[in-house]
Amino acid sequence: MCKTPRFLLIQLADIGDLVLTTPAIHALREAHPQAHLTLLASSHAAPVLDASLVDEIITLDRAQFNSSKAMLKPANLRRILSLGSYDIAIIFHHFTLKLGTFKFWLMTRRCKRRIGLQNGNAWFLTDSIPDAGFGAKHQAQYWLDLVGLVGAKSDPRPVNIAHRESKLLSPSKQKTVVIHPGSGGYSLARRWDVESFAQLADKLFKTFEARIVLVGGIADSTGAVEAAMQSPALDLGGKTSLPELANIIQQADLYIGADSGVMHLASGTNTPILALFGPSNHRAWGPWSGQATIIRADVECSPCSYVGHKIGLRDGCDARTCMRLIHVEQVFKAASNILRGEIVTQLGANTPPTPIQRDWQRIDILGTPVDGITYTRWLKLISEWIARGDRCYHVCTTNPEFIMIARDDVNFRNILQRADLCVPDGVGLLWAAKRQHTPLPERVTGSDGVPIICEHAAQHGWKLFFLGAAPGIAEAAANIMRARYPGVQIVGTYSGSPAPEEEDYIVQLINESGADVLFVAYGAPKQDKWIARNLPRLRVSMAMGVGGAFDFIAGIVPRAPQWMQKAGLEWLYRLYLQPWRIKRMMRLPRFALAVVLNRRAPSS
Repeated sequence: MCKTPRFLLIQLADIGDLVLTTPAIHALREAHPQAHLTLLASSHAAPVLDASLVDEIITLDRAQFNSSKAMLKPANLRRILSLGSYDIAIIFHHFTLKLGTFKFWLMTRRCKRRIGLQNGNAWFLTDSIPDAGFGAKHQAQYWLDLVGLVGAKSDPRPVNIAHRESKLLSPSKQKTVVIHPGSGGYSLARRWDVESFAQLADKLFKTFEARIVLVGGIADSTGAVEAAMQSPALDLGGKTSLPELANIIQQADLYIGADSGVMHLASGTNTPILALFGPSNHRAWGPWSGQATIIRADVECSPCSYVGHKIGLRDGCDARTCMRLIHVEQVFKAASNILRGEIVTQLGANTPPTPIQRDWQRIDILGTPVDGITYTRWLKLISEWIARGDRCYHVCTTNPEFIMIARDDVNFRNILQRADLCVPDGVGLLWAAKRQHTPLPERVTGSDGVPIICEHAAQHGWKLFFLGAAPGIAEAAANIMRARYPGVQIVGTYSGSPAPEEEDYIVQLINESGADVLFVAYGAPKQDKWIARNLPRLRVSMAMGVGGAFDFIAGIVPRAPQWMQKAGLEWLYRLYLQPWRIKRMMRLPRFALAVVLNRRAPSS
């Protein structure tokens, strides 16, 4: 007689993650109907599971066990060591943190087979599939592929959640719209603002006489949305269990909310979903539903959390521009189409920008792209962009300092990898490229690029805007360029700052100027982060960070002698003039060492 196999299924993350694991658990149950399935889940998320999928549920307090250092607490360690013996463990997690990986080894150490995603950290697995990073596949598909290793079908299938009848929502002939204004406690950066939700709800009530139902936990701002509304709403915040909430959403004609566990709960119903995404990765955690529409602003720096193999900015950035650029009218239009029974496409979710047709080599230096472009080709490219007028192209003046900052700043690294053009601004890049046998044709700098572009702008009628530097510096630099290149149209200058509260005014100023090219001198990485988060609404054809170029042009900081520039020693001259830059300049020897060590490392 064959022994009944015992599976230990581990999903300790929050509600949405467990919901996205249910297709895999369902597939596993179908493949092994006689097996004993034990689910190890967080106590907060466990109620979403249809209990018929598993034979046993063991719950852990997520607040106690979520930390990588959780196993250093004796009580937690005793709890984990008390887990029984199983034949097969399937771990539905990415092994992002090495210390956290140890926790999963402890949980599964007595299992004969240990199955999971392999990203190089999971040394204890016996069976695995490659972890290509967050967003390379949807999370639900990752988990379906995992159970495929034990004979289950990996084809996409719906989520399977618990439902319990609720009497809080009575039947009605009105259109019913369920709105969840929260995002759970994991990341408040995912939330749309209360005022926007209230305005949207009022417009839906006025246009469709819709019944507005506000749902979520006690910390999900349902009361604040109701208070900001001019029309009536039913506030069920904090009044339902998860299975009851699923039942309420199922009775609705439309669900609207940001990325959250409740959004994933909605994907287990037949209700159409409008999901608002900002900092989080829609390719990894979009609704697993055929009736879902994703709305996002397509800023260049989004997503900034859980990208590749990095956690990134779990709490987003202070500006939250990606959520602010989702406008009430945009969501209302999509909601109206759904309520009228029309088909809605993925709004902004899968619309890649117009790609550059590169006829030059793009190389990689320490994980950062660098374009082997010349000034001549770049100027031709700018002319093409302006003639095309289809969108704003982002140019980064990449140098060794950029690359070293990007190694510690995941948001900046994402921006450099997504930028349209990364010109080689720094003799260190030419040296590094030569060492790795991918030489670059020439150094292309922002400091020299600004005057060169101004000269061509005077010849071709391009309009320029100078943004940044200290008060008065941009205007002084503009006047010098006007005197040097008669006829150049510098249609605006403004110092301003990269502060979020100034963004709307500055973008309006630039767009009203009619500029074709925008130079931003806020210093790296602030200037490129500013461009990245405002890129969708800039009506210029090229935006480029130029660092201290305006200071050089205005004569505030003199350029190094030509012989030092040619010898690649401009950094030394600037250090002589500004000794306070010594801390920043220490990135240069660190860059050189990293290149040498990388050169010696075996290729992967």
